[in-house]
Amino acid sequence: MLAGQIKKLGQIKLIDHPEPELVKPGQVIFQPEMACLCGSDSPYFNENQSSYPLPIGMSLHEMVGTIVCSNGGKLSAGQKVLAVPLNHEGIFERMAISEDRVLVFESNRPSEEMVIAQPLGTVLYALRKLPNLLGWKVAVVGQGPIGQLFCAALKNLGASEVIGIDVLASRLETSKLMGASAVIDNSKDNLVQAIQDLTGGDMVDLVIEAAGHQEETLNLCIEICKNQGRLHYFGIAPQTINGVEWLKVVTKSLNITSSHSPDFKIDFPLAIKWINEERIDVRPLITHKLPLNKIQQAFELFSKRLDGALKVCLQFPTSN
Repeated sequence: MLAGQIKKLGQIKLIDHPEPELVKPGQVIFQPEMACLCGSDSPYFNENQSSYPLPIGMSLHEMVGTIVCSNGGKLSAGQKVLAVPLNHEGIFERMAISEDRVLVFESNRPSEEMVIAQPLGTVLYALRKLPNLLGWKVAVVGQGPIGQLFCAALKNLGASEVIGIDVLASRLETSKLMGASAVIDNSKDNLVQAIQDLTGGDMVDLVIEAAGHQEETLNLCIEICKNQGRLHYFGIAPQTINGVEWLKVVTKSLNITSSHSPDFKIDFPLAIKWINEERIDVRPLITHKLPLNKIQQAFELFSKRLDGALKVCLQFPTSN
């Protein structure tokens, strides 16, 4: 069977790999049908790592497919599941994975929509850590796939203003389809003035940082948040963030939260339910769908943000 491996900076190859075996109790053999790339996968491909080649299977962790077989009592062959492999090691035609890392679901929605339940689950987990947002004015900094999902979820939860902020005009156009009531192009507009204009000078109640370490925006988030407002840091941060205006955090009395690692029993099932019920239409996010043998092209499209890429899906050979 095939597996993927990043051989060097900016190069991923498909290689031959032995079939997996059930070696621990409570495992299943999972056969992916559809996967999609995440912003947390990109650094393994486009940022220099300490050693190459990287571990086989890196980097993919948003996947749906079927159970081939199981040695546990929870799951059985043929069931459709959402899977989240450990350590991002998911580029395999088949893999052994703990049954605790997969979630059975039933849906008539296409696989490329259902795989979005994984990133949506991370967004819902973040929002569960926040208060009732009904009537709040919220800014979402970063309009990649996660930022777009935040816009959609915030609209569902009753935020009165959802302001999408990015430097790519194509992403801001999609934001309008995903729930943003207003958008700001931070490459052109004076962001602080634009937020003041949209909020009548109040600034926003909540800022979601969804850009991550590739574009450090923490000081920008602090600036546009109102006094005694909230800032939720979602994006994957670097080890350290230098030059943070922490005195401004203190003098504004900001409440800062963060989130990581959703609950399999709460967040992913809820995300599946939202997509099944079409409470969120994730189709505008799915910009590209490529077969597994085009994995190099898929990683380049996604990591370099080419051709308006948002969610780049990989279709495995078993997919219908």
